[in-house]
Amino acid sequence: MPDLIHDGDSAAAVSSLRSAVMLLGRRLKHQRVDESLSPTEMSVLGTLARCGSATPGELARKEHVQPPSMTRIVALLEAKGLVRLEPHPDDRRQKMVSRTEQAEAMLAESRSKRNAWLANLAEGLDEDEWEKLRAAAPVLEKLAHL
Repeated sequence: MPDLIHDGDSAAAVSSLRSAVMLLGRRLKHQRVDESLSPTEMSVLGTLARCGSATPGELARKEHVQPPSMTRIVALLEAKGLVRLEPHPDDRRQKMVSRTEQAEAMLAESRSKRNAWLANLAEGLDEDEWEKLRAAAPVLEKLAHL
């Protein structure tokens, strides 16, 4: 693989990809169902949806925030009825955080709204561009999880 930072064409492609991903990400964040939740709270719910129940410490690591911040976020989500705290199966000092049915319904509605927005946007692509984007989707998914 070429040096992606110092090779002129590769560096330009990396820069273009970064810019496009950031812009699409910002635009997608505005397609929210519940405006009362912060992007961080939505991210925590999404992490619980992808990874299942977790301790607040595990969530803090996955979300790249400090544990005290995650404790506050979990408390806010619990107060809104979106997560529940249950005893840890092996360590009574810890709690497990899991989504409620209300959170699952809200996340499904949010995904549906964002998918519809993105599908509508993609209708502006020609057939060749759409095929290239479809082919790139698994690579972008892999990149997002590296």
